[in-house]
Amino acid sequence: MEDPFLSIRPYNEREAKFAICSLLEDPYFLSAIKYFSDQNSYNEIINDFHQVDSVYAFQYYIIKRFVNFVIEHSTDGITCSGLENLSPDESYLFIGNHRDIVLDSAFLQQYLLNSDFHTTKIAFGDNLISSSALEVFFKINKMFIVKRNGSIKEKLLNSHLLSEYIHYSLYEEKDSVWIAQGNGRTKNGIDKTQQGLVKMLADYSKHDILAGIKALKIVPVSISYQYESCDQLKARELALSENAEYVKSPGEDFASMKQGIFGYKGKVNLTVGNPIVEEIDSINPDLRPNDKIGEVCRLIDKQIHSHYKLYPNNFIAYDLLEKREDFGNQYTPEEKIHFLEYIKKQSIVDDVSPSTMQDYLLRIYANPVRISFGKDISITDDNNW
Repeated sequence: MEDPFLSIRPYNEREAKFAICSLLEDPYFLSAIKYFSDQNSYNEIINDFHQVDSVYAFQYYIIKRFVNFVIEHSTDGITCSGLENLSPDESYLFIGNHRDIVLDSAFLQQYLLNSDFHTTKIAFGDNLISSSALEVFFKINKMFIVKRNGSIKEKLLNSHLLSEYIHYSLYEEKDSVWIAQGNGRTKNGIDKTQQGLVKMLADYSKHDILAGIKALKIVPVSISYQYESCDQLKARELALSENAEYVKSPGEDFASMKQGIFGYKGKVNLTVGNPIVEEIDSINPDLRPNDKIGEVCRLIDKQIHSHYKLYPNNFIAYDLLEKREDFGNQYTPEEKIHFLEYIKKQSIVDDVSPSTMQDYLLRIYANPVRISFGKDISITDDNNW
């Protein structure tokens, strides 16, 4: 029987066993492990791989170990909450704000594992596939492909296939799913659910959009980093995009993945929200379809914004941009000096002036404050799903 999702789905258990063996024979993969570990760690990792014989074992012994390493070496600790409001026996559609390519979903998986929940399937863009070994690694880790490119017709077909697969995962396989709220990471610090995402999800249930969305049991997830590992890369891209279309250089996504994983983050907070079910009933059923979609996005954003943890850096950045001290009680003079020194250091790049870089860096950290406190801010949307 033909598998309609073969081109995008992760490996099943039988396929995963062969895929794990193939990684151990892949020179690119082995060199990558050597690059990120010393000889003792390398030997331990390879030994662990030889013991792994299932997707769960891969996630528990390989991925969990890796994420623990990242937490220990690049953060000052992570706090997680919210799963106490969910049932480990239910499947949910987790929709998260997207600050880091890899770690937003990885930290959620770690929290799920530590709380005796099943891990989720994870959506990832095909732009992140820089090698066959990396694709194999992703697909063992319950990750499925979101196809970004193609003609208008191909994009519509891909969107429909993606919608069908997410519904199949939730309803037939009883697997939870994580997907980012937008097409790509948030660059400017503004977390906003793209209407194109919810339209894609509603594509499966055109006759009753609200009932279909309600059945998904959407759970917003909010993650915040005291320091964004890729803030310099994001600020540079925003600055260069100001007067011309920004074109990524070869390998740029992989470089961002690496920087996001190993760059310093300070404290990290992850909050899992409540399922958006009863709130759907408050949406006027007589609204036009696009307006219904907009209301669903608003409900998702409301939880993501209310659960977003603000750090002293956020308040300092806001006060510096506004040239005021509205939030002076949220940080110490020492914290302000330290953050200023950090911003000045991050402002030095080859092709953008320090003053422009500093302005964009401060916006990245200040915008969550503006949103949380209802300050005026311009938010654009992108329906490219």
